Amino acid sequence: MTDRTDATVPTDATVPTDSANTTDPTDSADATAPTDAATPVLADPDDNRRQVLYWRLLARLFDHEEQAALESASLAVVEDIGLPSALLDPGASVDSVVQRHPELAEEFDGLMTPEPEPDDARDRAAEVRRAALASKVLLNVFSTGSGTVSAGQLARWQSDAGWLERALGCPPGGLRGGRAAGAGLTGGGLGAELGALEADLVQRMHLREVLADPALAAKLTPSMSLIEQLLRDKGNLSGIALANAKSLIRRYVDEVAEVLRTQVEKATVGELDRSVPPKRVFRNLDIDRTIWKNLTNWSPEEERLYVDRLYYRHTVRRTTPQRLVVVVDQSGSMVDSMVNCTILASIFAGLPKVDVHLIAYDTRAIDLTPWVHDPFDVLLRTNLGGGNDGPVAMAMARPKIAEPKNTVMVWISDFYEFDRSQPLFEGIEAVHRSGVRFIPVGSVTSSGRQEVNPWFRERFKALGTPVVSGHIDKLVHELKTFLT
Repeated sequence: MTDRTDATVPTDATVPTDSANTTDPTDSADATAPTDAATPVLADPDDNRRQVLYWRLLARLFDHEEQAALESASLAVVEDIGLPSALLDPGASVDSVVQRHPELAEEFDGLMTPEPEPDDARDRAAEVRRAALASKVLLNVFSTGSGTVSAGQLARWQSDAGWLERALGCPPGGLRGGRAAGAGLTGGGLGAELGALEADLVQRMHLREVLADPALAAKLTPSMSLIEQLLRDKGNLSGIALANAKSLIRRYVDEVAEVLRTQVEKATVGELDRSVPPKRVFRNLDIDRTIWKNLTNWSPEEERLYVDRLYYRHTVRRTTPQRLVVVVDQSGSMVDSMVNCTILASIFAGLPKVDVHLIAYDTRAIDLTPWVHDPFDVLLRTNLGGGNDGPVAMAMARPKIAEPKNTVMVWISDFYEFDRSQPLFEGIEAVHRSGVRFIPVGSVTSSGRQEVNPWFRERFKALGTPVVSGHIDKLVHELKTFLT
């Protein structure tokens, strides 16, 4: 039987316009006959199938006009391999496909990170199936169209982006800095691209009108791009719209705080204080050490171990009061860091023996310490955008240093200060030399993306305080080790 798919599938990079003249290589007896140097090697049918699916994907991404030959060939491929034709419907979300075909859900998980085949063997049929599923996710996420976006369209895109993240082995939101922010996942350039796409969709949405309608607002899923837009526009909202905006911000804060709190609890804690005798209670009994130390009292005749002394574990840790001063650049480029660090500061503020101070700045500095325990309240008091004046923030932060040896200062910024670069660095250098643990952070995002002024980066490295990677789990580890 002739394979329908290969009737329109090219064997090179040229897409034919007349499919009737193309023959299926499987119809020829030479397809399985031995070949020599003079005999051309015919393409594998599965390679052709995979190629036509990817050609359709590229055509759809760069040209919204439907290519009839590619569409019909792709439909034949999808049907022949037993997948639903809905995979080719640009209007169908991945959710809707999975709802009608629940058996596909597991195939999407880790779809783009398959396990390597043993002995470099290739399952070409499986590659075709993955190409069909991957094309669906990629097209839904990266073909965003133009014009006004509705709340439903944004919600659908967010869901499809979540499926793409799952296909890459991440939880939904893991690359965009959404609900999985702080999970330490690295999306690199792809994470930044997804965030930019989402931000564009949010900007194309009439957000104020959506927020004013409770039914439409309920369709919105909190994400970093949406929170940024809400924080920028909060001064123009009132009534129901403002209440819905606050509800979305609160949901996002609570979701991220839950992830970060778990990270703080798991992070390495301070050294054991062996100057404090261990509590002599049963839960602290070190059974292995007790047996080892008393082995000389073993009686072979009685088969009994006589214990002269019990040994207990030290559990008390050093709890010297520590002060954490967090300074965050709240200019427009640092919104994700502002949100994450505000939440992180509130979590550390809840730890015993940690005194947290929070300062935000652009061209002015504001002391947010009185509200540090409630990141939601802090975010509502910030004003995103504008330039930045680091020396003004340093002038507010330095008086908060009471005992330099017991103080850590975290400064989150891209450090693009222009004519104020030298004064800011001199202030930072003075703080560092006084004994304060100074930690410069380029940004704090789930994707780890950061951009730091090279002038500052080199000087921080020479000072012995290199810029911390933008992964938030690295910052959590640095702070937890120092503070507890």
